[in-house]
Amino acid sequence: MTKLREIFESLGFTDVATFIASGNVIFRSRSASTRALEKKIETALERSLGFDVATLIRSTTELAAIVGFDAFPGSVTPASTLYVGLLKTAPDDVTREKVRALSAPNDEFRVEGRELYWLCHTRMMQSIASGALLEKTVGTRATFRNVSTLRKLAAQYCE
Repeated sequence: MTKLREIFESLGFTDVATFIASGNVIFRSRSASTRALEKKIETALERSLGFDVATLIRSTTELAAIVGFDAFPGSVTPASTLYVGLLKTAPDDVTREKVRALSAPNDEFRVEGRELYWLCHTRMMQSIASGALLEKTVGTRATFRNVSTLRKLAAQYCE
């Protein structure tokens, strides 16, 4: 995580911090272009680390909306786990239906904007779904986080 923080600082970002060992990096930038920032970071990470790293940026406002969104009203139980896939781009309606069609008794899916919400009613290892399958279905780069991690991020960084 130290190397990751150093890479972001070398790009001129300020207030750089990493959050748990999950690849989450918090930073400030003067740029308002998410796409330009993602490309700049991806290029630097590939150059520094030697492999392609999908970079998916969300503002604190977007993060607060993600953790505040109730994608599955009344369906979350103590035995289920909610994952959020941060997508590179928002899928079209046809792709949203493909994602929804993956739903099964143990897995529910919903796309909202650039997020794919996955409610897993069993252990992830027993699920028919995987991050790779979901990324292929939506046709865009994605990274998945347990909503608990996102809530901790929001509690620490969102006002």
